[in-house]
Amino acid sequence: MNAKPTIRPAVPADVDRAAESLGLAFSDYPFTRHTVAADDHHERVTSLQRIYLDTIGLRCGRVWVSDDVAAVAVWLTPSSVGVVDAFESVAERIEQLHGNRIDIARRADEATESLKPSESVWLLATVGVDPSVQGQGLGRAVLEPGLQQAREHGCPAYLETSSTANLALYEGLGFRVTASVQLPDGGPEVWAMLRAQRPRRGRCQMVAFNSSVMR
Repeated sequence: MNAKPTIRPAVPADVDRAAESLGLAFSDYPFTRHTVAADDHHERVTSLQRIYLDTIGLRCGRVWVSDDVAAVAVWLTPSSVGVVDAFESVAERIEQLHGNRIDIARRADEATESLKPSESVWLLATVGVDPSVQGQGLGRAVLEPGLQQAREHGCPAYLETSSTANLALYEGLGFRVTASVQLPDGGPEVWAMLRAQRPRRGRCQMVAFNSSVMR
C-alpha cells in the first residue's frame, strides 16, 4: 500500500520547484494554450506560474505543496488582502509573458466574468502535479488542506477549469458545475465549479476575484 503523501505549507524556497511542477502541468492545458503565446510556450507558462506563486499566492493567499514539491495548490481566501495591488505590481510582466496572445487572454477573461459567484468563497487559483508523478493521488492530497480549511470556515470552494479530464476529479471532491462558457477566438470551454458549504455567520467574507488567475 502506498504511503499517504506528505503535504505541507509552501515556503519561499519552494517557488522555483513549484513553478517548474506547475509549468509542466499546464504546458498543454487548454486555457494556457489558448491565452499564452506558442513560442517558448513552456517557459512562458512556467514564468507566469512563478509570478503567481511568489507575488500572489505566498503573499496574499495560501499555498500547499507535496514534500517533494511535485504537487502544488494555490488558494485565495476570504481573508486575502492586497491581491489587487499585487496583480498591479506585476501586470506589465504578465502581459509580456502572454506575448501575442495578450488580447485573446483579455477577451477570455472578459468572457469568464459572468461565471464568478456572488457569494463568499475560497478560490482555487491554480493546482497542478508534475506529469511524471500524476496518477498517485497527489492532486487530491494537495487540495485537501484548502478544502478542509474552507469547511472549517463554512465557506464554499470555487474553481474554473478548461479540461474535461478534470471534471470527474473535482466532482469526486464534492464540486458541482454551476455554469460554463465557450471562450471567444476559437478558445476552449471553461466550466465553473462550486463546492457548497453552510456559511458560518461572521467567518466568511467576500474574496475579490482577479481575472488573471490561472485556470
